[in-house]
Amino acid sequence: MGWFWADGNASAAAPAVPPSHKDLAASGATPPPSCPMHNKTMDALSAYKPAATPAPEPTPAAAAPPSKCPVNHGAKDTLAAAAAAVAPKQHQPDHHQPAAAAAAAAASEPSFLSKLNPLNYMFSSISQEPAPNQAIALPTERDPSSIPKGTGDGNWEYPSPQQMYNALLRKGYTDTDITAVESMVAVHNFLNEGAWNEIVEWERRFGKGLMRGWEIMKCGEENAPMMLRRLEAQENDPEPQPTLIRFQGRPKEMTPKAALLQVLGRINSNYATEPPFDRHDWYVSRDDNGEKKEVRYVIDFYSAPPEPTGEPVFYLDVRPAVTVTGACERLLRWGGDVWWKASGGEVREQERSK
Repeated sequence: MGWFWADGNASAAAPAVPPSHKDLAASGATPPPSCPMHNKTMDALSAYKPAATPAPEPTPAAAAPPSKCPVNHGAKDTLAAAAAAVAPKQHQPDHHQPAAAAAAAAASEPSFLSKLNPLNYMFSSISQEPAPNQAIALPTERDPSSIPKGTGDGNWEYPSPQQMYNALLRKGYTDTDITAVESMVAVHNFLNEGAWNEIVEWERRFGKGLMRGWEIMKCGEENAPMMLRRLEAQENDPEPQPTLIRFQGRPKEMTPKAALLQVLGRINSNYATEPPFDRHDWYVSRDDNGEKKEVRYVIDFYSAPPEPTGEPVFYLDVRPAVTVTGACERLLRWGGDVWWKASGGEVREQERSK
């Protein structure tokens, strides 16, 4: 459903072994405080000793401490180099030329979404050429619809049978019966026209506000057409026509209402029904007192048992999406009908007409 088309690794170095203090330990001398080999940081760094070199036993000091540090102060640079070698090195990715070329090529290719028409989320261009190994020629003429575009430049057009067939093949339906494509296009166009008529009727009732919608719906669904005609005659104001901005087919996403009906059908057979075979979201431009407002409509397509003559039967469930305004409109339409019947409105109307 919904085949409208808009024209338009470096390894870490081994840790170095810090120089020992054999001479200083053997002499038992105490190093001066300024010796960098004996502050806390250097003690931590020089704590590592090879297992093959046990520490010698200290001997009692026999001489006065030397006047200067016996350790070569150049060892500080050696320890700094050792610490730098032990510290983990940050990995730097190696950017190879082939990888960069592949990335550039991928960036230059158009994305999948860029190939789609934003007005209907279909491919921007479907060929009119026959498919490979196509045995039967299909018409390429496109029928115009009665659905005005939101851009104001005419009406939407339906795809030709050849475009429909090519689109089905592109989607993977390679087993499509080519002899049935023309009938599929006719049914598709018929259902979309019916869906648009339902939207136009909804807009006539609620396009000018909720209060006006209640005046139309307070006498029930059966009397709503009469109330609408009467109100339009009193207003003597030409009704602004809605337009279709864009639409989207979502056959794999069941609406909450359709899912609820499936659950109720498992509980009570009176609600049992087949799940919808398709779902559309249509975005309609509503003229709200001179201001354009976008309203999303949700459409569930149901199939029913065919007529005795073999003609297929379909049901459409068309309503605004569950927004604040959409929910109020749906409540008024459903609630007005329930109120009219539950309050005895039909009986009162019959008595009044006597």
